[in-house]
Amino acid sequence: MINFRAHSLFVAPLVCLASPATPKEVTDPLRFFAGRTETQAVVKVLFKKPYRSRSLGLGRIEADGSLTLVQHVQDDGKPAHERRWRVRQVGPGHYTGSMSEASGPVDIQQVGDRYVFRFKMKGNLNAEQWLSPTPDVAVARSSTKVRRFGVTVATTEGTVRKIGES
Repeated sequence: MINFRAHSLFVAPLVCLASPATPKEVTDPLRFFAGRTETQAVVKVLFKKPYRSRSLGLGRIEADGSLTLVQHVQDDGKPAHERRWRVRQVGPGHYTGSMSEASGPVDIQQVGDRYVFRFKMKGNLNAEQWLSPTPDVAVARSSTKVRRFGVTVATTEGTVRKIGES
């Protein structure tokens, strides 16, 4: 049995921030998570009943320009827990970071107007998450697949939205 806690962790700290008057224009994608965010998702794990996950995030941009994000995660039927992210830009459209549930670095690439996150987790799990901002960049759709030995063992589908500044 897979010890799987990779549920909505995929509401990752990177979505576009732009004014509604300039759809799809990315100015500084890390700033979307400065302040408060809310993520809601449905998690489907192989051979288990789907469940809802919700996280409330509080992020800040550090002096070096990196993002620190703390998410308080509430999964149906499970104790709440905390997830921590640290993300920095390493090149145009390329970011790297750490996440408390990843076993190694998180690699983030901008692909058109979307972002793909790739990272490994305990138990030989490989996660790939796609974040797709809406045209007004107020919300992003999140779609994640977690694979083990090439077989999809879990998926999440959800949204992340900004709910206030810090």
